[in-house]
Amino acid sequence: MASISDSEFQQALAHPLARTDFPQLGKKYEGKVRDNYTDDDKRTIIVSDRISAFDRVLGTLPLKGQVLNKVSTWWFEQTKHIADNHVISVPDPNVTVAHECDPLPVEMVVRAYLTGSTSTSIWVHYKNGARTYCGHQLPEGLKFNQKLPQVLLTPSTKAAQGDHDVSASREEILEISGMAASDFDAAAKMAMDLFAFGQKVCADRGLILVDTKYEFGRTKDGRIVVMDEIHTPDSSRFWFSSSYAQRFEAGETPESFDKEYVRRWLKERDFSGDGAIPTIPDEVKIEAVKRYVEAIETITGEAFVANTEDPTVRLRKNLGLA
Repeated sequence: MASISDSEFQQALAHPLARTDFPQLGKKYEGKVRDNYTDDDKRTIIVSDRISAFDRVLGTLPLKGQVLNKVSTWWFEQTKHIADNHVISVPDPNVTVAHECDPLPVEMVVRAYLTGSTSTSIWVHYKNGARTYCGHQLPEGLKFNQKLPQVLLTPSTKAAQGDHDVSASREEILEISGMAASDFDAAAKMAMDLFAFGQKVCADRGLILVDTKYEFGRTKDGRIVVMDEIHTPDSSRFWFSSSYAQRFEAGETPESFDKEYVRRWLKERDFSGDGAIPTIPDEVKIEAVKRYVEAIETITGEAFVANTEDPTVRLRKNLGLA
């Protein structure tokens, strides 16, 4: 399991990075997980410890922001030969300084397996009788968590805060968003190439990259680049390849270490996005983060070193705001 001690988890629980307030960095936009500050041609992205699922912010997980920022940084470096990305520098465990981009109005979701638990997931649509998903025809007789006949690009709209994303075909996305077909196709190719590379890297480490989502933007000089995050436990689903076949044949849930753990815990308490959010106990938070850490250590082959300083004090120092 993860290489972080219980005492480090307890320290981190005492100082979660729930939100930030650094007006010196520029105009702030607060996403579900990331606080973004824009100033001229650059964006300072602070990855908080907030966890989101079912399009709701559920609370915080200790060290989660550091874990996500580290694995994204690693993947951005590994994939820069496939697609340009927005990274300029990483001055703090929770921070990426990036080129300011005009986001493309689409999330490129790539799926290799028939799975998922949310209303937008391919499995829920299939279980309910749909045999067309985002313009793709699906054969009869597929089972939950089965590998799809081919990897599918299933893009979605980028909903405003508080709204739900809508999965749709290429033609529907172009009509809804008004984006140029050439931009969609360029981003779609990068997404499929990135996913194929991610699958190979994960397979070499005993993992299955099940599905993921990518976000793209256009830089001031006109390049389309990958932005936000890449192949993190927040944006992606990972299963252990060694036990997948046996568990699939037995109708059991594949072993995973993504945020499905938290989703399943919530669904067991009859929460799937609506109503009051159940309070997540510390032991569930710690188990969830252990899975995040195990994920990135497995993927990167590097031990995760936690920084348990008060994150707000550390951020001020590392960003020159002290």
